[in-house]
Amino acid sequence: MSTLATLNFQNAASPLMEQLIFFHDHSMTILILIITIVGYNIISTYTNINIDQHMLESQPLELFWTIVPSFILVFIGLPSIRLLYLLDEVYQPSITIKTIGHQWYWSYEYSDFLNLEFDSYMIPVNESADFNFRLLDVDNRTVIPFNTQVRTLISAADVLHSWTVPALGVKADAVPGRLNQV
Repeated sequence: MSTLATLNFQNAASPLMEQLIFFHDHSMTILILIITIVGYNIISTYTNINIDQHMLESQPLELFWTIVPSFILVFIGLPSIRLLYLLDEVYQPSITIKTIGHQWYWSYEYSDFLNLEFDSYMIPVNESADFNFRLLDVDNRTVIPFNTQVRTLISAADVLHSWTVPALGVKADAVPGRLNQV
């Protein structure tokens, strides 16, 4: 569980979340490098009193500043596309959980078992204990098996909802009339 002063991600509980964290670190390294170079150039332009006329109208420099960003975009884009395909990959699931978002609660149904469905309501603040997470703890938690492929079918009954498990790198929108799969 992340806290108020946490600047990094939660610990990854799946290989896909580890890949997402690696991609975040990869792209942030590139962005910090770009910001440092551009910041240095801006500061040196303002502080330098000797302005070179060749540097202001240099066509090779303009070509360099046009080509290098395209390589940087490819360097960020290719891992991003690979990760998008990995996230959309559908394996043979061991279990399927149907999740339906309602106005104030979620309904879960383990469709591989007979008559195993329940509703999950948020615990009110005045009834929660000190060790519970405020506005995050529920009365019936969803149990997901460890080291298995789980398919979750997500929909909504009334309004838009967002179903997420940050440690697994899973986030899907529950839209009425549409069935999303993660």
